Amino acid sequence: MQQLTEMDYAFVQMESSRTPMHISPIIFYDQSANANGKVRFKEILEVFAQNLHKSAIFRRKLAGGAMGLDTPYWIEDADFDLEFHVRHLALPSPGDWRQLCILLARLHARGLDMTRPLWEAYVIEGLNEVEGLPAKSFAIMLKVHHAAIDGVSAAEILSAIHSTSPNPAPAAIEDDWRGEQPPSTLRVWSNAYLNNLKRPLKLIETVGGLVPGIIRANRLAGEHGGESKPKAFNTRFNHRVSAFRVTDAIVLDLAAVKALKNTVGEATINDVIVSVVGGGLRKYLRAKGELPESSLVCGAPINVRSERNSSSVGNQVGMMTINMATDVDDALQRLRAVSEHARESKAYSSALGTSAMLELSQGLWPSVAGIGMRAATLAAVSSDMALPLHTVVSNVPGPQVPLYLAGARLHMLMGMGPTMDMMGLFHGVISGAGKVTINFVCCREMLPDPGFYRQCLEEAWADLERSTMPTKPPRKKSRRTRKTA
Repeated sequence: MQQLTEMDYAFVQMESSRTPMHISPIIFYDQSANANGKVRFKEILEVFAQNLHKSAIFRRKLAGGAMGLDTPYWIEDADFDLEFHVRHLALPSPGDWRQLCILLARLHARGLDMTRPLWEAYVIEGLNEVEGLPAKSFAIMLKVHHAAIDGVSAAEILSAIHSTSPNPAPAAIEDDWRGEQPPSTLRVWSNAYLNNLKRPLKLIETVGGLVPGIIRANRLAGEHGGESKPKAFNTRFNHRVSAFRVTDAIVLDLAAVKALKNTVGEATINDVIVSVVGGGLRKYLRAKGELPESSLVCGAPINVRSERNSSSVGNQVGMMTINMATDVDDALQRLRAVSEHARESKAYSSALGTSAMLELSQGLWPSVAGIGMRAATLAAVSSDMALPLHTVVSNVPGPQVPLYLAGARLHMLMGMGPTMDMMGLFHGVISGAGKVTINFVCCREMLPDPGFYRQCLEEAWADLERSTMPTKPPRKKSRRTRKTA
């Protein structure tokens, strides 16, 4: 039995029928080299069954909570049923990429059963007509609540169900798991009483510790003349979201992304991704006649586990903001601007303390924080409040070694994230198997034409490739001497 942190519980409080708060990795597999020719659903079920003990996420559910006066608990679900969580379906005809995106968007838009362990897995077949996938491919879409994991800790589940060999030797399973009963009323309320006594002291301590960081960060911002300070305005993506979603993605070669970033000074892979997204947004909004004069700004989650226990569970993230240079037309100049802004933001976040948001949440009463979040969101939606943040770009490094599930090789990864009121567009970026995917999820009313936005992202990447491609000198005509007879 383990109590949720205040940050984890915040994601529970943000859950609604319109704003489900789960992360959805999608894993594509090539089974063409499988010894049996095809991976059967019961084999996938067996993989999950044999590896449940490798991650606490699989069999624990929420219980307790003291009516919002304290955070609830993770308990081992005594009624756990694997076949409720792992499901089997096929892509409807014609079985192409568009149909796959429609299916993924519909599955992602549906919330999880909050009375059970907060995850589901969908085994999806019928991908034969999906362009770019090997023959006989299938996919697994995982849905895991954000209260249980962040983008980085999602790697724990990927590691649990995969092996580094197509035919791993059977391992002895030491699983002494047992179900638990919900915490007693006495335990819930006594812990709530003690925790709420400590929170004011924790808040004072945290705020006191933040003051020097704020002074350092403001001094650093002053050294840059405040040039990177974002302006507040809204786009079509910063309003109340509906319950319906759209999704699509572009797939880039990881080696090409690395080669491109090496041509621009101190640029990182994430800088390249943000500049591509910025270029795509510029093209899309300009086509709609909605391109603002000032640049859009994205939120970029950052891992703070290096500052804490690296094996800790739940959410251990901070957030930095990056100016996306959507006001810059030239692709190369945009990348340079994004890289400079990102370095400034990292320095500012470092001066402030990357775990500041996490530590501050520990000093807040859960009920007060929940009411505050809902009130702030309602006020922003009702008054159309201008925002300094317009989208999210979450970049998670994936596995770079070959992985297998039931003999099928992992071919590609995508990652879908949550959207919410005033933040209706989310970009999930994940690398693995030599590829980088930029997957976007959006409210359907805000982005009725996801195929066009995907085209804008592809054109932004092509622009950046052309702008960084070394200019080749013209070839000299070779002179051939004619042999005399």
